[in-house]
Amino acid sequence: MKVTNNIRRNYIDTIGYLLIILFSYAAFSKILDYQTFTIQLGQSPLLSAFAGWVAWLIPSVELLIAGLLMFKPTRLLALVTSFALMMMFSAYIYIILHFSEFVPCSCGGILEKMTWNQHLIFNLIICLITILAIIFSLQDLQQQNKGWRLRHSLVLIFTVSIFAIGIVLLLVVKSEQIIHKENNFIRRYPPHLYNKSAQFNLKYDGYYFAGMVNDTIYLGNFLSPLSIIAINSNLKKIGNYSIELDNYNLPYRTAQVRISPPYFFLTDGTVPCIFKGKIRTWKAKQLQEVKAHFSVFEPIDSITAAIRSRNPKTNESILGLLTFSNGNTSVSWNDGLLQKQIDGVFDCDGILRYNLKNQKLIYTYYYRNQFIVADKSIKDFYRDNTIDTTTLAKIKIASLGNGVRKLAQPSLMVNKLSSTVGNQLFINSNLRAHFESLKLWKQSSAIDVYNLKTKTYEYSFHVYNINNKKPQAMYATKDKVYFIFDKVLVAYQIDKSVRR
Repeated sequence: MKVTNNIRRNYIDTIGYLLIILFSYAAFSKILDYQTFTIQLGQSPLLSAFAGWVAWLIPSVELLIAGLLMFKPTRLLALVTSFALMMMFSAYIYIILHFSEFVPCSCGGILEKMTWNQHLIFNLIICLITILAIIFSLQDLQQQNKGWRLRHSLVLIFTVSIFAIGIVLLLVVKSEQIIHKENNFIRRYPPHLYNKSAQFNLKYDGYYFAGMVNDTIYLGNFLSPLSIIAINSNLKKIGNYSIELDNYNLPYRTAQVRISPPYFFLTDGTVPCIFKGKIRTWKAKQLQEVKAHFSVFEPIDSITAAIRSRNPKTNESILGLLTFSNGNTSVSWNDGLLQKQIDGVFDCDGILRYNLKNQKLIYTYYYRNQFIVADKSIKDFYRDNTIDTTTLAKIKIASLGNGVRKLAQPSLMVNKLSSTVGNQLFINSNLRAHFESLKLWKQSSAIDVYNLKTKTYEYSFHVYNINNKKPQAMYATKDKVYFIFDKVLVAYQIDKSVRR
């Protein structure tokens, strides 16, 4: 019996020393590279909402356990706490592997040298040897009989296991709720979800997306308003067209092309004028009696378009529905869509897009974390927020002597680009979120994806700079997202095999 006691105590000491080394190494590796550890937690598909306090809590607990293991009076408590922590780690990895939206990259330290499955096995082995150390430690309680000690060991281990797993499940459920519905500006990047698939040199700058028909992308050019180039979905040039108008004698200033198959529209809201023609011929006729000046034109179908103009009474921005048929045009306004915060013009500036599948108009503000989703009549609508926290536009307006108002200083642009397809809204955010690498942020742009059906944030992906330039235009399709960088057109394709 004396030999058995010695073996038991030697085993407890050995496991104690092993756990001291393990937790000390794990804690110091996190502390020495705290910023990286925090960023990696921020990209966790399960705990990103709690990355801030989890990043310092885990190494603190690991060091506390290592300290308690050094002293015999607190060793049993330290062993039980060690088991609980390792069970929490194991439960977390198991959920990552089987239930998470994606499997993230490794998190440094020992894990960096292992796969997730290998680390799960490693954790479970540590749990098993720690269980045996707990049982041996309880057997040293001489005041109780052997049967009580065994039952007490099993009850204790079972209770701690349920508690540890329960804590992880609670954190996971709450984190998912926060990230997708109550986000406090934490992005989630599934690794390798979108990858650059093709690139095309445009030779000239000034291009923008006019629209897409089937697999053909049409690009217009601000510097050459009547020129259109056609490129297929694999970024091979297939056509070069010149638009013919029935009236060239107008003071054009901001002419742009928008496509609504089988038609195209060339518009200039400063004139104002609208030309309509078929893509097959690229010949357009001017629509008569366009009385409303407009700064944004987004076609819905062959006879209707949404426009942004100025309210004649207040001179503030307003959205309206423009109808043109039988040579006549009419506009119905909704002055309740755009909401004034400062001046009603600059603070309401934004991007207007039409979602063909859902037949919804989407207006994304430039300077605040909000977008509006409205039906084709622009009467039924709802507002939703992007994940950043900029609720009020941070702009400063100056009035010149001639009454003209201008931005007095560089403004904080929140949402730079926007595009929509299916149930998704893609937004190029101009702000760096919590737990994001500053170096990576300077090298790339973040594209945040929202689900219009569930009204939730889904995920984000990076688009890397080209020639130190960030994208100036974006166009989303079912499987690809296209970007224009000055003279370069790039396609990013989704990897459907990546679990989301």
